[in-house]
Amino acid sequence: MNFSFSEEQNLFAESVRNFALKHLKDGALERAHQEEFPREMARLFHEQGLMGITIPEEDGGQGGTLMDAVIAIEQIALVCPRSADIIQEGNFGAVRTLAQYATPDQKERFLKPVLEGREIIAVGMTEPDAGSATTDLKTTATPDGKGWRIKGSKVFPNPHADFYLVYVRFGPGVGGIGSVLIRRDAPGFSIGKTSQFMSGAPWAPIFFDDVYVAPEDVLLPAGGFKKQIQGFNAERIGNAARSLAYGRYCFNEARRYATERNQFGRPLCEFQGLQWKFADMKVAIEAAQLLLYRAASNADVGLPSAEETTLAKLMCNQVGFNAAHEAIQIMGGLGYSKETLVEYCFRRSRGWMIAGGSIEMMKNRLAELIFERRFPQRPPRVEEVAR
Repeated sequence: MNFSFSEEQNLFAESVRNFALKHLKDGALERAHQEEFPREMARLFHEQGLMGITIPEEDGGQGGTLMDAVIAIEQIALVCPRSADIIQEGNFGAVRTLAQYATPDQKERFLKPVLEGREIIAVGMTEPDAGSATTDLKTTATPDGKGWRIKGSKVFPNPHADFYLVYVRFGPGVGGIGSVLIRRDAPGFSIGKTSQFMSGAPWAPIFFDDVYVAPEDVLLPAGGFKKQIQGFNAERIGNAARSLAYGRYCFNEARRYATERNQFGRPLCEFQGLQWKFADMKVAIEAAQLLLYRAASNADVGLPSAEETTLAKLMCNQVGFNAAHEAIQIMGGLGYSKETLVEYCFRRSRGWMIAGGSIEMMKNRLAELIFERRFPQRPPRVEEVAR
């Protein structure tokens, strides 16, 4: 058992860190408050080999590991937190699902532009009545010749995406769920009023009014739901990595501030109350880091473990947010101000306790693993109650 990076991983981390310091440090604050996804930076990341790190070379990726992608997120976020989004979008979530299940034609038309930083993909999954209960989705796919007509709506996706990976219902039950690829300019596709999350990130409802999807744009037909959900374990590793990296960024900023800022004639770091805050943060960050690295490294030798990714996401979400919260308290008015990135990290890290599986859902999942049984969240059916 080795708790240190390999020589190759150390070299990779150093190269990403140097890239970030050279290209991302200047303008990091302004970039954080930019509403639209930083497309110009995505193209730069492609040139640096940081898009599609985990995707095979034959599909336009780098053929690397999940640990490589985690290392990249950490090194980028420590310099420019907003730019860690580019690593997430280019290596985890929808793009990974697309790379795994797309046909060669779909990889050419959809995957390649994303990996080259030319286009943005977003997931259309959550609906007004289907959030954590994903299988309750109502967006339908009705046969029309060789293709399908999509009708329904989704909430919370990025309104600036070029195309969407949309979860749809081809038929009843879990076995009827699959996914299709829809471009924003498709006839019948529309975007509602743009709103913002607390983080500042934009979202808008999207609507499908009998949008036609050709058979070559079906990613996974009926029965593909479980394959889509399997991708969430890897996505949660990316979520956890960003959460923790943001927490570490805030820890570092608060440490610098406590060293330089004087009150009552001495540096803040000499006050025992603040020393204890830093000690608690340090222990929590290092513990969460170990859980994250275990999940990522073990996933590289097999499928991501549901238990390990759940533990990592739950721990990293809470630790990252708490570190940002404590950093604001330590830095006072400056930490609370938009003149620093600490308040930005606080707002962003709060969202990851909801996205990709809320911390409550993670705890439910862990309880099932602990007791080796399912705990259905739905009320019992009428016939079961009658018995």
